[in-house]
Amino acid sequence: MILGVAPPATIFVGFASSAFWLMLSGYVLGIAIRKTGLADRAARALTARLSGSYPRLVGGVVLLTYALAFVMPSNMGRIALLMPIIMAVADRAGLPPGNRGRDGLALAVGFGTFMLSASVLPANVPNLVMAGSIETEYGIRLTYMPYLLLHAPVLGILKGIAITGCLCLLFRAPISAASPEAPRGRLSVPEQRLAALLGVTLLFWLTDSLHGISPAWIGLAAACVCLLPRVGFVSHEEFGTQVNFRTAIYVAAILGMAAMVTRSGLGGVLGRALLAVAPLDPAAPFQSFVTLAGISTLLNFVVTSNGLPALFTPLAHTLADASGIPLTTVLMVQVLGFSTAVLPYQAAPIVVAVQMGGVRTSTAIRLSLLLAAITFVILLPLDYLWFVLLGKL
Repeated sequence: MILGVAPPATIFVGFASSAFWLMLSGYVLGIAIRKTGLADRAARALTARLSGSYPRLVGGVVLLTYALAFVMPSNMGRIALLMPIIMAVADRAGLPPGNRGRDGLALAVGFGTFMLSASVLPANVPNLVMAGSIETEYGIRLTYMPYLLLHAPVLGILKGIAITGCLCLLFRAPISAASPEAPRGRLSVPEQRLAALLGVTLLFWLTDSLHGISPAWIGLAAACVCLLPRVGFVSHEEFGTQVNFRTAIYVAAILGMAAMVTRSGLGGVLGRALLAVAPLDPAAPFQSFVTLAGISTLLNFVVTSNGLPALFTPLAHTLADASGIPLTTVLMVQVLGFSTAVLPYQAAPIVVAVQMGGVRTSTAIRLSLLLAAITFVILLPLDYLWFVLLGKL
């Protein structure tokens, strides 16, 4: 603003984006879920059934991280909720601090929460930045169910299986026969009311392609109900102190940066530089698909997962012209890149999980490198075939 690089409408466009409001509403819903105890009750009820073997325990934790992505749109919130519970489960399973099996459970929370949430549109920051950037730059609004259908089979289900397999391979340990007890007692009245509200919210999210209401406005309506006096669950004090406004403003700023990249012509400059070295060929769609995924992965080393969509999205038009791949498909290929953390620092939720779980960074690096190799050798070709099957290529 001071240097006059771009007009206010461009710099502050992020605050008018649905991504900003979806982020804000996600924080409110997360506070309500934690405050009423509904998420804690659900998580404990599920983890009580995971004992028996280490693969079953790890698989259950990974499945739990994915399930919560559908109802709690905040990676950090899900990790903050799950980590204490899963560490308590580790204690009862005979996995003390320093045990490799315990490290595996902590990493299951971090990697499962971050990587699998990429297949659920409103579930993490990179998705929101991407959705807002695409809406800002191209006027394309992503919808819940088509996005889920495109990414859930490979980047959700198959990647979840890969995470589980890698964790069992690297961290398998014997566990005791003791199992955590399921919570007793009926749902309290606040829990029942919030469960009903979340059910309605999820129903509207799943059917947005039918009614045409943006997921952001659905989430914001639910958040407003949570904030209502007497009726709601979140007080104004909690809204002011527990909502992470810094991250919300960061998302809005990232979206403004993406708009400035396009308006200034920097996106075109970067696009031409990439085209000079990238083997994009309309006659070789698989090669172009792999190249696009590689570009997004390389950018992930520089700007990390939160910033990658803001840099990649303005380049998509140039990359689409050079590769012969439809623009919408090029935009969706970047999900493979920002959901694959080759090194833990590329994903802030993984870093937080590593710290909360007391896991050494070198241990997390071993897992991230193995998962990255499996992603590019096995999952990337399968993702290409799934795109072809759906008619995206």
